Amino acid sequence: MLELYLPILMFLAVGVAVGTVSLGAGYGIGQLLRVYKDDPEKNAPYECGFDAFEDARMKFDVRYYLVAILFILFDLEIAFFFPWAVVLDEIGLQGFYAMMIFLSVLVVGFIYEWKKGALEWE
Repeated sequence: MLELYLPILMFLAVGVAVGTVSLGAGYGIGQLLRVYKDDPEKNAPYECGFDAFEDARMKFDVRYYLVAILFILFDLEIAFFFPWAVVLDEIGLQGFYAMMIFLSVLVVGFIYEWKKGALEWE
């Protein structure tokens, strides 16, 4: 029985060994070659290379989050279509109708958001 699992255990052992050696070598070489110069400009907080000019805790408009949520929602919708399209001939009409119900719910949600003005940027 052990001979069945031996290749898997060897593969795991080699993988852990390669990872450990790589991390150790990278850390050791980094410690040998680093040049440490304490500079106040290097340690200063910055935004895209510029000095911070506003408070980091400023309020964002809720539309940023709304757009992000809408993107995630419709991105996940598309992710469900690929497996459905691959097995469409195997699942038959029941799977087709189930996906049409799912799509109709998403279309109703999209129309609702469109009517509420969530897709308009001012």
